[in-house]
Amino acid sequence: MAGKPKKQDPVDSKELGAELGLSVGRINSLYAEREKNDFPEHVHQRGRARLWDLAEVRDWYEAREPSRLQQLSLASGDPDELLNAAQVAKLLGYKNRSQITTYLIEHPGYFPAPDEVEELGTYKRQKWRRRTIADWRATRPGKGKRAGATRQAPALPDVPAHGDPDELLAGTQAAALLGFKSLNSFSSSLSQGNLPLLEEADGLSDRGKRAWTRRRILEQKAQRG
Repeated sequence: MAGKPKKQDPVDSKELGAELGLSVGRINSLYAEREKNDFPEHVHQRGRARLWDLAEVRDWYEAREPSRLQQLSLASGDPDELLNAAQVAKLLGYKNRSQITTYLIEHPGYFPAPDEVEELGTYKRQKWRRRTIADWRATRPGKGKRAGATRQAPALPDVPAHGDPDELLAGTQAAALLGFKSLNSFSSSLSQGNLPLLEEADGLSDRGKRAWTRRRILEQKAQRG
């Protein structure tokens, strides 16, 4: 059974701005006007830097500053645009981003793994391409499923264990070699830290995707048992 997600460490104004798409100056301005706008009070202080509870400020922002979040649409816009969890939640009609977190932690393989993960100080920011979310919504099981649609993941390639140990293999090949049933289940497991040897890629595939050497993938397979 999956454990509960670890509580997020407090973030400074730079990290907070990166998550919300705001400048540090805008964060400071909102904080200065907190008596009028109810901007959350900081929870800790590191030297002169204020630290906030990210979830608390994010919920405030989604309620008070909805402009861009409410304007986003899966049906329009750049299909390769990267959206953070708060934006994805809004697009899918969820109250907040916690539903996305629940999918990723408690239902591995159900929700698509992020297309990009940014290291921002003490936390990671996950992002999905608009096309990734649109494709998932169109084929997901349950309420809203298209008539006649079936949720079948693309077949993984046949990848031999014996071969050049230094050959770079992309996600679908790594998933097949590790015995996963789909790329999504592999990506979800990777994003949750279940494949520690693959957290850092060895290079990029011909299509610019993360790739690992056959040697490293097989080492991870042996570690998983």
